Amino acid sequence: MTTNKAAAVPDASDDLRAEYDLDYSRSRSNRFASRTSGTVVAVVLEPDVAAVFDSSESVNRLLRSVIGALPEGAPRRSVPQGPQETGSDKA
Repeated sequence: MTTNKAAAVPDASDDLRAEYDLDYSRSRSNRFASRTSGTVVAVVLEPDVAAVFDSSESVNRLLRSVIGALPEGAPRRSVPQGPQETGSDKA
């Protein structure tokens, strides 16, 4: 008698329910929102790059020096004025 190990593993498509009943009455506002001032743009660094920096201030200091070294005619983006899309919903 042989057993099939693959049959014992649940199908990944069964992991999600068709609908979830979420209790929003227990939700709370973002407790970290007060830490941001003005417009904040989040950038994800690769682990090897992030290991070089101690803080966001050191990253900003280096980036500002790179920006200062750019030629005068170098194209620049405009400063964002409102909430930005994260791009996570793009296919």
